[in-house]
Amino acid sequence: MTEPAREPHFVQSLERGLAVIRAFDAAHPELTLSEVARACAITRAAARRFLLTLADLGYVHSDGRMFRLSPRILDLGYAYLSSIGLPEIAQPHLQHLVQEVHESSSVCVLDGDDIRYVARVPTSRIMTVSITVGTRFPAYLTSVGRVLLAYLPEQDVELHLKRVRFERPTARAIASATLLRNELGRVRDQGYAIVDQELEEGLRSVAAPIRDRNGTIVAAVNIPVHASRNSIESIRRDLIPPLLATASRIEADLSLLPQYVSNARA
Repeated sequence: MTEPAREPHFVQSLERGLAVIRAFDAAHPELTLSEVARACAITRAAARRFLLTLADLGYVHSDGRMFRLSPRILDLGYAYLSSIGLPEIAQPHLQHLVQEVHESSSVCVLDGDDIRYVARVPTSRIMTVSITVGTRFPAYLTSVGRVLLAYLPEQDVELHLKRVRFERPTARAIASATLLRNELGRVRDQGYAIVDQELEEGLRSVAAPIRDRNGTIVAAVNIPVHASRNSIESIRRDLIPPLLATASRIEADLSLLPQYVSNARA
């Protein structure tokens, strides 16, 4: 079978070296030189050169007959994990959620007293204000903001309550520190937040926390919906289960990121 034409820059030896690494998997943790050559469709002499080079670099161990990958091979994946962040991790999960519920979804982080959108998958325009990555809103008026505020240390919550100016874009908006404090307690108890037409008339939103492997809240994921199409009851019944499942999947992937393992905080 004729191999496809390659671009002039293509380095075939690199391709074959990577193929040698990929020959090892859970079903084949140890391979002989002949098995590597057969799996990669290369000669025994070429397989030997690649394996011995990988051994010299510390990526492969050998007892003289059998070869196996060494823990150092994880450095290659670590380089990738260190270069990506929360938005890249969240995006495919948001796309899956949007396909499931047919509503938009976003991931936000706390930025001072505001929330900031860092990832978003839209379906249709539901707010008169345009939302894109980078958009900010006062945290106290949004479901994601209340999730992020609810899990802050108590002293940080109290400092926020002292700073916030309770502007009321709608008649339903929370108007006092006491009401917000009570609402944050409710969010902690139930594990999610629902905001009913406080940021904009006709808009309801539900949000759930995203934790790192230490259990620290580092972000929140939401689903905003039209109030005319979605009652509070239908939000609880139809949207919260897939939303919580999505948050869990993001957390599972996020736990692999080195930059979200240590002292991250919401």
